[in-house]
Amino acid sequence: MASVPSLASTVQQRLADALSAALPEAGSADPLLRRSDRADFQANGILALAKKLKGNPRELAAKVVEAIGADGELKEIEVSGPGFLNITVTDAAIVRTLAARAADERLGVPYAENAGTTVIDYAQPNVAKEMHVGHLRSAVIGDAMVQILEFAGEKVVRRHHIGDWGTQFGMLIQYLIEHPHELDHQGGEVSGEEAMSSLNRLYKASRTLFDSDEDFKARSRDRVVALQSGDEETLALWQKFVDESKIYFYSVFNKLDLEIRDEDVVGESGYNDMLEETCRILEETGVAVRSEGALCVFFDDVKGPDGNPTPLIVKKSNGGYGYAATDLSAIRDRVQDLGASSLLYVVDARQSLHFKMVFETARRAGWLNDKVHAVQLAFGTVLGKDGKPFKTREGETVRLVDLLDEAIERATAVVREKDVQKQLTEEEIADRGTQVGIGAIKYADLSTSAARDYKFDLDQMVSLNGDTSVYLQYAYARIRSIFGKAGDRRPAAHPELELAPAERALGLHIDQFGEVLGEVASSYEPHKLAAYLYQLASLYTTFYAECPVVKPAPPLEVAENRLFLCDITARTLHQGMALLGIRTPERL
Repeated sequence: MASVPSLASTVQQRLADALSAALPEAGSADPLLRRSDRADFQANGILALAKKLKGNPRELAAKVVEAIGADGELKEIEVSGPGFLNITVTDAAIVRTLAARAADERLGVPYAENAGTTVIDYAQPNVAKEMHVGHLRSAVIGDAMVQILEFAGEKVVRRHHIGDWGTQFGMLIQYLIEHPHELDHQGGEVSGEEAMSSLNRLYKASRTLFDSDEDFKARSRDRVVALQSGDEETLALWQKFVDESKIYFYSVFNKLDLEIRDEDVVGESGYNDMLEETCRILEETGVAVRSEGALCVFFDDVKGPDGNPTPLIVKKSNGGYGYAATDLSAIRDRVQDLGASSLLYVVDARQSLHFKMVFETARRAGWLNDKVHAVQLAFGTVLGKDGKPFKTREGETVRLVDLLDEAIERATAVVREKDVQKQLTEEEIADRGTQVGIGAIKYADLSTSAARDYKFDLDQMVSLNGDTSVYLQYAYARIRSIFGKAGDRRPAAHPELELAPAERALGLHIDQFGEVLGEVASSYEPHKLAAYLYQLASLYTTFYAECPVVKPAPPLEVAENRLFLCDITARTLHQGMALLGIRTPERL
């Protein structure tokens, strides 16, 4: 596996060398290279350099051009405007670079130079509660970041911080003790829906009793104490709730085509034994102080509406622990036991203040520092078509499983409609409908900047036109179908050929794949990969329309070169979509 330098990095290096040779007094200056509409690239760095050296920018630019000299990589360099350089690379350089990429199973994408260990906290449902639309983004964005970071060479540890602890379990366990058959299933495997249905029934019944019966409420509160103090019977019943909920979680995640492994599920309960020590360390080091009986951390820049400081409460005045104690204990565990160099939290933007305070507290305690950093990948809300938070007609939160089923149903109809020649079996239609429907939901989420809210519009998501995963999946399937029609012609790179404008545009874009992935991995912005792939599919559509691949049959070398461009486009689309967690069916 060899990483292949992109044309941009090659040109950047050539320019930097020429700058040093022509202007030794400049030291190592950055040519500030970027893609351009006027040529392949434009270098703007000479303007700043001329200012620094008090010279004429056009004259300096001419000196640099002279120092570069022509060769097989650079076709033309012209000085334009006040001293910009417009640079065009040769067709041969484009084809040779792509051929080097095609020879590598990673498409020449390098591993990150400073790879470390990232713990990603994502997909965090609550035990004994139904997953709703609000759980979608954390799961989808988190999974994409896992794939992207692992591909970049990072060691990734997944953590699903499920809500499996707290006062509500006293109520649920006490109800189960008094109604022992409520969670008993009559033999056989239990489906996710059945598991959720019995949990829902139990939750509603226990809540009704809790709200109406003071004696039951008191017994439930005693049960919380029993749970927190490790009473065996209570813990065994608590485990029953967790196991039942996992059957349900896994069925939903499976439908979302996400791999959730049991060993990665470490809920709030997993840090229970650390809470007291976390509080003790914070108090002994003076990071946290007692205030009105509670253990608090104060911040100069966090104040309430009344102007008074709003603290992070680590331990309540009644001795109970807040979320902060659990989150800080999790940071200790992830840094000290898992060896994390980065902590990535894929959590709703509405929790931003909480995490800002938690991270600052961890820094003051020394658990986070210059070598270990924590980032919240904050995401916005899923909205309905009306631009308001997504609810059912009755005003209820939308169940996630209903949303997924509807997407699959719509996508299956689209696949069936497109299969005009009846080439697919019913099983294939159902299979592709699932891949297209789930892909549509993931892509709509991932193609929006995580920080922004987005409208959940299934009609738009499963559309064949516009920026949708279906458009990308069809582009991929169309390429695969070309190889069925190519007869005995095979893809082969021909650097000696002159490229058409659509071929050049496609080739230059394919070459940027590694750079885009590097940026996405370091800035945690998967929407930039989605944008890259959409542009790739769009450029391929133009290429397909303007450059015949099979009919009318071009000369052999031209056909082979175009098949080569088709093949590397398909591989790049396939790899990019896989990193977003989206499947690309071979036939649609």
